[in-house]
Amino acid sequence: MVTSESAINKETELCLQTDFLDNFHNVESMKVALVRTMLHSVGKDPEEATNRDWFYAIAHLLRGVLNQRHIQTTRHHYRNGNKKVYYLSMEYLMGRSLEKVLLDLGAEDLVSGALSELGISLPEVIECEFDAALGNGGLGRLAACFLDSLATHNYPGFGYGIRYEYGIFTQDIKDGRQVEHPENWLRYGNPWEVKRPNVLYPIHFGGRIACFKNAQGSEECHWVDTQEVMAMAFDVPISGFDTNTVGNLRLWSSRATRDFNLRFFNEGDYEDAVREKTSSENISKVLYPNDKTQLGKELRLKQEYFFVSASLQDIIARHLRYHKSLDDLPDLTAMQLNDTHPALAVPELMRLLIDVHGYSFEEAWQMCTKTFSYTNHTLLAEALETWPVSMMAEILPRHLELIYLINDEFLRITRHSFPGNTAILHRVSLIDDERHSVRMAHLAIVGSHKVNGVAALHTQLLRSTMFFDFDRIYPDKFVNVTNGITPRRWLLQANPKLAALITEHIGDGWTHDLSLLSQLAPKADDPAFREQFIAIKRANKQRLADWLQKNFNVTVNVDSLFDMQIKRVHEYKRQLLNVLNIITLYNRICKNPGGNHTPRTFIFAGKAAPGYDIAKLIINLINDVAETVNNNPLTMDKLKVVFVPNYSVSQAEILIPACDLSEQISTAGTEASGTGNMKFALNGALTIGTLDGANIEIKEEVGADNIFIFGMNTEEVQSQRMSGYNPWTYYDNIECLKLCLDMIGNGYFSNGDKSRYRPLIDSLLHGGDHYMLLGDYESYVTCQENVARARRDTHDWARRTILNVVHMGKFSADRTIHEYAKEIWGIRSL
Repeated sequence: MVTSESAINKETELCLQTDFLDNFHNVESMKVALVRTMLHSVGKDPEEATNRDWFYAIAHLLRGVLNQRHIQTTRHHYRNGNKKVYYLSMEYLMGRSLEKVLLDLGAEDLVSGALSELGISLPEVIECEFDAALGNGGLGRLAACFLDSLATHNYPGFGYGIRYEYGIFTQDIKDGRQVEHPENWLRYGNPWEVKRPNVLYPIHFGGRIACFKNAQGSEECHWVDTQEVMAMAFDVPISGFDTNTVGNLRLWSSRATRDFNLRFFNEGDYEDAVREKTSSENISKVLYPNDKTQLGKELRLKQEYFFVSASLQDIIARHLRYHKSLDDLPDLTAMQLNDTHPALAVPELMRLLIDVHGYSFEEAWQMCTKTFSYTNHTLLAEALETWPVSMMAEILPRHLELIYLINDEFLRITRHSFPGNTAILHRVSLIDDERHSVRMAHLAIVGSHKVNGVAALHTQLLRSTMFFDFDRIYPDKFVNVTNGITPRRWLLQANPKLAALITEHIGDGWTHDLSLLSQLAPKADDPAFREQFIAIKRANKQRLADWLQKNFNVTVNVDSLFDMQIKRVHEYKRQLLNVLNIITLYNRICKNPGGNHTPRTFIFAGKAAPGYDIAKLIINLINDVAETVNNNPLTMDKLKVVFVPNYSVSQAEILIPACDLSEQISTAGTEASGTGNMKFALNGALTIGTLDGANIEIKEEVGADNIFIFGMNTEEVQSQRMSGYNPWTYYDNIECLKLCLDMIGNGYFSNGDKSRYRPLIDSLLHGGDHYMLLGDYESYVTCQENVARARRDTHDWARRTILNVVHMGKFSADRTIHEYAKEIWGIRSL
């Protein structure tokens, strides 16, 4: 007699043998499937359906394809005992999914044709999808690119994150100022996700440590009297390009242990009746709660622990489903910490192994350090997370105790290696005794078997400056893995005309191996190819111009040079230096309106953290300068400044292909890598930048003649700091710079309000100009003059941009993932 379980498995295997997508082999069958999905899944009369309804119908249908392939993929990975990687990241900047999934499945023409016969426009349907609000900047976009590459190249890799209900925020610009609103991206639901109410884990906070002797006479410690919230899983399938492999991003949503206190409600205390539910669910409401307040700091710490605890409990449960014990966990599991936000995974794994699964401290620590690896993403000391010991003692007392034990063991070994050197012990300790805080980067380093930087310079600086002592203690631990981007999203999808031109000449192999672009190098000198390339760039600029006109009522000259700085707004990224150059150009044009001025359109986009007042003031200045420049009859035909609000991945897909000049102007030694620089170059923009982050490697690949480099290098920046950098020297001796700063300070751009930008001027002149804008100003302005001259030779400019495209092969996320897989994770493509 066949058991019900074996019967289910038999039917499942039969079902999995036929790919769901094979049911839709032509436009007619796809049309029927979409109408049926509208009726059965969306529950709408197709004759009354809106474009958004059709988006949900398509997404539900395609999700069925992805779900089946994901189950096949998961069965293969787990039943074959392959080593797997779990990517732990607080951010995933996924963008929209519909167009990506259609490209990955090769179903775009099929769906477009079916919709067309129904009188529906696929591009209009695509516009109905909200960007998934799961990230903010490059950290989250990198994670999204990595998930794409893992699936495309058939690696057993899975992502873990948080299902933020309201993202970081929606940025609006009112009177030139950033205003934040909740980013309600889930208002209509998310058709790509699968809710898993049965995948639910308890997460504990507070309480106390109770220690006792066990039957063997050893001391055991338990975490008791805790507050509890629940973590519920939502799964998002991650399609690979031109493969049946489908990965998974598991996102956690916080839930109360009970939704409603009926006694309080019946007594008329309606607020207390739902207080526990509200408090519990705040944990996954927004990305990066404002930590200016004590409550904000506590919420952020709870958020980070909630994320890692749920993820590790799930990883262990997955492992034990197929293996008898956790003894072989490090042999079959790799966990990547994407920055310090998941660093609490180190003591959490220790807690689970010791308190729940009965391993000794020594056994657990050996397993832990073989399992974790850590990616550092910053050279800014202030960006390295620390948590007050007092706060951790209150919220995570057991973890603080374990961190102290880890620190004691680490310092014991270090003391043995460096006898008598107490200074190094203070520098590397996981606990900062002066500030009474836990150093999360140190915890991640000590708890990992590999630590990687994300660009050659970044890794070099990590080893020689920020983590110099750790490099001495662990000489083989630090490695470099330069970041990359997925060519599927950032060329095939974002720039289909350029992708088609490339495929026409070298075939489509570049979609899996971007190094094949080098075969196009001779085309840089081909006049016919150049003309095609120029025409595509202009078409992309026209598309952007139309989009700006439609959405923001902004008119731009498509024949002007499109100069873009689109990224998170931060002092070290130096949007303010860009503004100083714009004011310089403005003054020159006003002084000599009939001069030979290269027409330019400066485009900014990016959000400032809600509590980052200086960054928000920079946004205000950009918009005030735009108001002045764009309305002056002397300059309005030659100079335009545009700030695009609420920057997102879907906006980037329109902006980047239209760019002529990419601004990558961070102070040397501050940008870990950057990936925007790679996206712009891949889409035919030239770069103006400092010798910072991945700019250096881009320069090596494209050649010094095909990039505009300016400013101090890292050694010169460090030398200036040591010798006593003085911003007044530049203010007093560079007349055009002094004029710019005086105009800002005297209210020229703020209707005579001299106080509005006083904090910016003070940060530059009285605050030491930490990021050395004034020191690099003259070099930057001169370099921009070189850009203007180069731009006048249209065909030579095209030659340079083509050479940028063809030499971007190194900067594919596929190459990055292959290096992680081989050098750090020890996993194989299957």
